[in-house]
Amino acid sequence: MSASSNDAFVEFERVQKSYDGETLVVKDLNLTMPRGEFLTMLGPSGSGKTTCLMMLAGFETATHGDIRLGGVSINNIPPHKRGIGMVFQNYALFPHMTVAENLSFPLEVRKIGKAEREEKVRRALDMVQMGEFGGRRPAQLSGGQQQRIALARALVFEAELVLMDEPLGALDKQLREHMQFEIKRIADNLGITVVYVTHDQTEALTMSDRVAVFDDGVIQQLDPPDVLYEEPQNSFVAQFIGENNTLEGVVKEISGDRCLVQLDDGELIDAKPVNVSQVGERTRVSIRPERVEYNRDRLQEGAHTLQAEVLEFIYMGDIFRTRLRVAGNDEFIIKTRNAPDQVRLQPGQKIEIGWMPQDCRALDA
Repeated sequence: MSASSNDAFVEFERVQKSYDGETLVVKDLNLTMPRGEFLTMLGPSGSGKTTCLMMLAGFETATHGDIRLGGVSINNIPPHKRGIGMVFQNYALFPHMTVAENLSFPLEVRKIGKAEREEKVRRALDMVQMGEFGGRRPAQLSGGQQQRIALARALVFEAELVLMDEPLGALDKQLREHMQFEIKRIADNLGITVVYVTHDQTEALTMSDRVAVFDDGVIQQLDPPDVLYEEPQNSFVAQFIGENNTLEGVVKEISGDRCLVQLDDGELIDAKPVNVSQVGERTRVSIRPERVEYNRDRLQEGAHTLQAEVLEFIYMGDIFRTRLRVAGNDEFIIKTRNAPDQVRLQPGQKIEIGWMPQDCRALDA
């Protein structure tokens, strides 16, 4: 879902940010979003994702470059005039006001008349299924309800763009997962554009149209969730998104979309050359745990096989998680579906594992 500049709604053009005049927290960011997209900025602490969100909101100023909304530069427009809704992790609700008053407040600031305010508040509360809670105070609501109210407040003045900074961080796992689907459903129904910041990969994969993976002030990869997971472009993305196995080695041959890698224990394997360019280069080969098979009758023709030793076998309900020693790596994980014909392994057992060469990616070392 990439946007060309003519249908761009949010644009960062060569944006940089430094707090001390020396170190760049955000380095030469170029990013374009169409209307109606749900884009997540994902990355570890200090990677620059929250700084980007704060520059878009107007709470931080870009050191260099231009930020545009609907084709108009917003660099010099104060936050309250940008027409952007914000949702924070701590909800930021006024405790002394009722829910309805909390929602009405940003409308009063915008000098909207009483009747219109009441109508907008009612509509926003209905959007988040909190219509009957208008008279309550925030302290009388659960964490999930407070988060819905914070979302309703961001939607109340019909903002076309809503920014969310770790909004579900304070919720327990079950409620957090429920709210992920709720927020996505509301955003889709209203057709609003959302920029969402999190360090939770599952959240990013579940909710987003596209995910921008940040590290060291730079977007390492920007793609839909399935592409990001199945086709990581470098070792950082492969390791940061989901669980991943790596084997270290040296590129021996490259021809087209196949390369031969000699692992550090001498074993030779086929891989897809993604982030390697020449013979003799060191590489880190990446294979997802669910792409590896140990039932011989399930191995497809052309699968690459290696010997392995079982170190740990864990029953997790819907899946089995097995830790193996493979080519000198004691942290090689495979995940297999709990099915009636799936063999249960024992620690110490010697097995043969296999995967298809196209599922194995040769990335930067």
